[in-house]
Amino acid sequence: MSHDYSLRLKNFILIGLGAAIYAFGFVYFYMANQVAASGIAGLTLVFHNLFGINPSYSGYLINFPLILIGAYLFGKRAMVYTVYGIASLYLYVWVFQQIPFFVDLNQDYLVVSLVAGSIGGLGSGLVFRYGGTIGGSDIIARVMEQKLGIQLNQALLGFDILVMLLSLTYISIPKMMYALIASFIYSQVVNMVQNGGYSVRGMMIISDQPEQISRHIMEQLGRGVTYLKGEGAYSGKEKKVLYVALSPQDTREAKDLIQEIDPGAFISIFNIDEVQSPEFIASRSKYRKRIR
Repeated sequence: MSHDYSLRLKNFILIGLGAAIYAFGFVYFYMANQVAASGIAGLTLVFHNLFGINPSYSGYLINFPLILIGAYLFGKRAMVYTVYGIASLYLYVWVFQQIPFFVDLNQDYLVVSLVAGSIGGLGSGLVFRYGGTIGGSDIIARVMEQKLGIQLNQALLGFDILVMLLSLTYISIPKMMYALIASFIYSQVVNMVQNGGYSVRGMMIISDQPEQISRHIMEQLGRGVTYLKGEGAYSGKEKKVLYVALSPQDTREAKDLIQEIDPGAFISIFNIDEVQSPEFIASRSKYRKRIR
């Protein structure tokens, strides 16, 4: 019980820290320089610039009904971290607005967009990594997925595009380009922080030399290989399909190795968000230290 409690407490602390970091970037970079943002936070900026409504107030007003919908559809327990993340974010937005602080970036909007996206991504990444959210747009997307059959990522993208278009009511098109740069940096930093800098590639290999290839991968790269049963739809021939998880550094070596053994091999490479296995270590240098 104490172990579970400590884990929950850690989540609350880090969600709160992430919300504070995002709020800092939101107030001192997004708001201060009129850089458009995506999601519900971006919508609060639209209301702020068009109607003078403080984002900390509109943030609560917009998110409150979304939280109620989310609790009804997905359960109250699943919404605890969401409520905490949103409540923390807009509290910190209000607090930072009371503290006079100015970062002089010489009105260089490229630098502003890079810094805004980086700070926002760092804060959001922490919140997402520990189970929270900083806005109700994901609730809207989940409702659209459940009720309309629209894929979650498509619904989120559609909502973000709508918010960006609404942002053109108070910013110019050139400034929108900087906002898109900030949005791109934001998404990259979120992914990096959410995954803890974790980067793994998956590889599927179809070859006439599966045993030789698997042996070389295991011996030279120190990676485990799994055989999957495959059958050609046209030829009807059964083949062993090799599956292996690799670090990005290993991927190039694996491709060269396979080409040497079987130039006609079919190789498919894809990104993996996470591997959960006590036997897998992303860094090969760490792996080699362990097996010595």
